[in-house]
Amino acid sequence: MTAETITAEASGTFTLGDLPVHRIGLGAMRLTGSAAFHLGTPSDRARSIAVLRRAVELGVNHIDTAAFYFSATRSANELINTALAPYADDLVITTKVGPFRDYCGEWGDPARPDQLRGHVEENLRQLGRDHLDVVNFRRQNQDSIAEHFGALAELRAAGLIRHLGVSGVQPRHLAEALEIAPVVCVQNRYALDRPDPVDDEMLRLCGEHGMAFVPFYAVAGNAGAQAAADDHDDTVRDIARAHGVGPAQIRIAWTLHQGPHVLAIPGTGNPDHVAENIAAGALRLTDDELARLNALHGPTS
Repeated sequence: MTAETITAEASGTFTLGDLPVHRIGLGAMRLTGSAAFHLGTPSDRARSIAVLRRAVELGVNHIDTAAFYFSATRSANELINTALAPYADDLVITTKVGPFRDYCGEWGDPARPDQLRGHVEENLRQLGRDHLDVVNFRRQNQDSIAEHFGALAELRAAGLIRHLGVSGVQPRHLAEALEIAPVVCVQNRYALDRPDPVDDEMLRLCGEHGMAFVPFYAVAGNAGAQAAADDHDDTVRDIARAHGVGPAQIRIAWTLHQGPHVLAIPGTGNPDHVAENIAAGALRLTDDELARLNALHGPTS
């Protein structure tokens, strides 16, 4: 079986609230350009659309995006709308709100609770939908997320949002959110070579609560300051050679091996990489290989 014939179904399935998704999905951030948050060279439009359509052809039914994923001439949400609408019934689009960029691409102040409706409505408009499947509140150094999450819970009650999640949070923030409304996922930084006791704890708590843990920057080295390293450890390379795959695929496989509730959303702007990322969901690491990789993650794993 080649990468081109492996589908996302091989990664298994997890349910976001009442929405079943394959555990390997697609992150949309890289669709719009070459630089972190895409202030660099805009992407080729046809190439980005090809990435989306190829991913769905190979069974991806979970796409992560945001209205603030855009370059001078590309918007991730608009690309998704163009490539995939009318949307398949089983396609789950997850977005996030809180951070804000103006029309020039400059970052503004984090959204106030009363501004989140506008963020939600902008995602609805760009995606061409009447409701959003999952909305994550992306925390930006707020000490408490209760007011922000409460505002989103009101939009959920109004029918604009189906399910809620949180991102960039610590255990106390998750506890705050759970007192307000159900949480179906936590999206935090998490990578093989970036150990963090807080995020290991969040991984554990998500498993206990039956919610998805969705790492970002698990693979992409140049996607941001907190990304996983571009340089792969010799252990990762050795295991990759043993499986006849690339190091990035081993990183994805390790991520999925952290628990049945873990979802992977690797991003790419290259149609040739889509099949490779999805095929990583079929890799089965041995106990010895997992032990060697876990040693790289550190004592908090």
